Amino acid sequence: MNNLKLGVDVVSAHNLMPKDGQGSSSAFVELYFDGQKFRTTIKEKDLNPVWNESFYFNISDPSNLHYLTLDVYIYNNTKATNSRSFLGKVSLTGTSFVPYSDAVVLHYPVEKRGIFSRVRGELGLKVYITDDPSIKSSIPVPSVESTHKDASLTHDQTVPNPVPTGSEKAEARHTFHHLPNPNHPQHQHQSFPVAVHQATKYGVDEMKSEPQPPKLVRMYSSSPAQPVDFALKETSPFLGGGQVVRGRVIRSDKTASTYDLVEQMQFLFVRVVKARELPAMDVTGSLDPYVEVKIGNYKGVTKHMEKKQNPEWNVVFAFSRDRMQASVLEVVVKDKDLVKDDFVGRARFDLNEVPMRVPPDSPLAPEWYRLEDKKGEKIKGELMLAVWIGTQADEAFPDAWHSDSATPVDSSAAASTLIRSKVYHAPRLWYVRVNIIEAQDLVPTEKNRFPDVYVKVHIGNQVMKTKTVQARSLTTLWNEDLLFVAAEPFEDHLILSVEDRVGPGKDEILGRVIIPLSTVDRRADDRMIHSRWYNLEKPIAVDVDQLKKEKFSSRLHLQVCLDGGYHVLDESTHYSSDLRPTAKQLWKPSIGVLELGILNAVATVLTVGVFDNSQLGEKGSNGNKDLKIGKVRIRISTLETGRVYTHSYPLLVLHPSGVKKMGELHMAIRFSCTSFVNMLYIYSRPLLPKMHYVRPFSVMQLDMLRHQAVNIVAARLGRAEPPLRKEVVEYMSDVDSHLWSMRRSKANFFRLMSIFSGLFAVGKWFGDICMWRNPITTVLVHVLFLMLVCFPELILPTVFLYMFLIGVWNFRYRPRYPPHMNTRISQADAVHPDELDEEFDTFPTSRSPELVRLRYDRLRSVAGRIQTVVGDVATQGERVQSLLSWRDPRATAIFVTFCLVAALVLYVTPFQVIAALAGFYTMRHPRFRYRLPSAPINFFRRLPARTDSML
Repeated sequence: MNNLKLGVDVVSAHNLMPKDGQGSSSAFVELYFDGQKFRTTIKEKDLNPVWNESFYFNISDPSNLHYLTLDVYIYNNTKATNSRSFLGKVSLTGTSFVPYSDAVVLHYPVEKRGIFSRVRGELGLKVYITDDPSIKSSIPVPSVESTHKDASLTHDQTVPNPVPTGSEKAEARHTFHHLPNPNHPQHQHQSFPVAVHQATKYGVDEMKSEPQPPKLVRMYSSSPAQPVDFALKETSPFLGGGQVVRGRVIRSDKTASTYDLVEQMQFLFVRVVKARELPAMDVTGSLDPYVEVKIGNYKGVTKHMEKKQNPEWNVVFAFSRDRMQASVLEVVVKDKDLVKDDFVGRARFDLNEVPMRVPPDSPLAPEWYRLEDKKGEKIKGELMLAVWIGTQADEAFPDAWHSDSATPVDSSAAASTLIRSKVYHAPRLWYVRVNIIEAQDLVPTEKNRFPDVYVKVHIGNQVMKTKTVQARSLTTLWNEDLLFVAAEPFEDHLILSVEDRVGPGKDEILGRVIIPLSTVDRRADDRMIHSRWYNLEKPIAVDVDQLKKEKFSSRLHLQVCLDGGYHVLDESTHYSSDLRPTAKQLWKPSIGVLELGILNAVATVLTVGVFDNSQLGEKGSNGNKDLKIGKVRIRISTLETGRVYTHSYPLLVLHPSGVKKMGELHMAIRFSCTSFVNMLYIYSRPLLPKMHYVRPFSVMQLDMLRHQAVNIVAARLGRAEPPLRKEVVEYMSDVDSHLWSMRRSKANFFRLMSIFSGLFAVGKWFGDICMWRNPITTVLVHVLFLMLVCFPELILPTVFLYMFLIGVWNFRYRPRYPPHMNTRISQADAVHPDELDEEFDTFPTSRSPELVRLRYDRLRSVAGRIQTVVGDVATQGERVQSLLSWRDPRATAIFVTFCLVAALVLYVTPFQVIAALAGFYTMRHPRFRYRLPSAPINFFRRLPARTDSML
């Protein structure tokens, strides 16, 4: 049985606002908590009333205690009119509730209820949690009901609702936390709020708590349905900004922060700066000090400094508040030794005295603390420390060593950086356009032959060649465009070499030019770039890096530029996260802000994000790849503005053995629109920058350039610290999306069929109309058709009105959640193992010849069916062309005669009559139909096609 209760002692009020018109007030207090209401007695004509009354509320769900709010209202009772007027209110959140032994009387300044409220004064309350079974809940006292409502809002003569409405909860309010009483040595855990139901559960160890799982509201599985375990789950977590209910945040206060999309977590931060005048621990006088920070079972250790009595560390430790199992923090200085480390001194801190700091509060300045020996006596030596309690919004949080981390702080710096959060900025990419026009005065080595010349161009690892041209004159023409990808800052040069193909596999360099990319002209549109002549330098040494060059008369005519009007596609075009051009002056203003909060992740082997970090310990030394755990794709256009989406996304990965759920990722997403007009205008803008349409690339060029861009991004991010592995970049960029997969082919086919399913349904419905399956519906369709034929100007309005009504009707069933991975649409739930093995095969293949032959035969059968369908479509088109081609002279003569007769009939007959007759004939009763094909169909099928010319 739950005996947990919230006790509230209403002690007194001070300096209240007079509201009775005689310079005084008759005050009473009403308390609201968890659907319960209590009221104190009325203190007549007293601006400083004293009540000393206690009330006890039942706590229905202890696990939600820290999410509840205690609302206390002060009213003035007016006997003459049997009404009440507002004197002020106080609101306390559940995070400020403490056990009775820690509670003290605090005087809270009263708050306004609205803009026009006039309040003043303070209210003294003592709020605490108790589980004493001998204490019974208070009996609600009937509240004073008002029979008269004054319309004057300036005098607050309105009666509040028994339970505060959502609008009142959304008003600006102050949140108060119980502060420690320095005169009471037994007050504990008052400098930071503790979930009270956890304190009573653990008794003496109130610091220990268990993380509460978010309340799952509903699960979504988009059509076609997939297993529930793979479905999207909507949650209603309590974030920093309040509770999320159906996409809206119910705030406990109006203050907003960077971390209002994640659950607020509290940490004990310990900054170890430096030490001075540490005593030597051996006869040599040397000292290798390090610091050990301990709280309960958690311990963090700094690096040891060799032979330093005034060492500096400047390291921050972060201990999760939910897992602290002690009330005393110990910071111990030790001397590193071969056998056993020597104790130098320590500093102890009572967690009750640790201050609370939340940005934008100023950082806490570190202080010098005298060290103590094991007996508690002061010794020589001081340690500079700063200790405070904060949240993940603290500036020290990203670089701090965390108690939950897998790597100790005294290990290598490279290993410790692998477990910290980091933002990676992708390099700025440019397209390099090289137009090779011509070369002059090329001097081949052999004088008795015309050289076969081509130009080889390379930037870094990218190499391209022009076509080979035989130089029969002094000028050799190519006029070819070559495209490359380069990243800022430009580290590789553009190198062009003119080479002569002397024989098979033997090429000779005739000249070379090196152009630094930083000197190349840049453009943001399709304006002409002035061409330049570059003198070729002929190498005379074998070692290219140690060239000795001689100038000669050969020249190369080039147009080189950095094209900034394009967006360098380094991601799949279907999932591109950024489509802005390279040139920043072409960037459009933002239309909104996308906020993402990762609340938690539940996975089998999750270490960092949605990848298994294989760079820690022995795994990293073996060169293992980071294993993918899953990904979540969210298209921003599918999000409603201002709504908070809190869902638990399944992390699904396709393995050779089938699809597997590796865990779940719980995220909160909100898209805020900064300009509604700009947001609507963006729908009329082209998807890609202008240059993609003015001077488009071919499909082969786009594939090649995207491959180069992904390699450059992976190489640059692989040089970061910690490095972002190449397999991570490739997985996030969907590098293998263009490779053959039987599973993807089936999925795309069924997607296409679902697109045409509406047309098929309309065709089936029209077939039923023509067959008179439902005579009433068929008659109504005849009437509607006759109306549209008689009034053709109503056709388009009717069509658009019908689509409008469909859209309005579907609004009720609109998706309430972002799209997510669907195993049924992806055809991953029933895929054949051999098809998966083929999909995960390398390119080129690494399988046995027998297995490759089997798959080739299967592919031939599938391609044969596709070939048949394509041939049938081509046959029908060729029959249409043969109507007037006189390939079949009799058929063409019949058709030409029919066209002449039809022209004469249509000339003298109104179009409405022709349309009506054609429609009624098409929808004629089955009694007037024949089972054999009609004459026009038979005529069309007899027309010739080019199938007769096929081998």
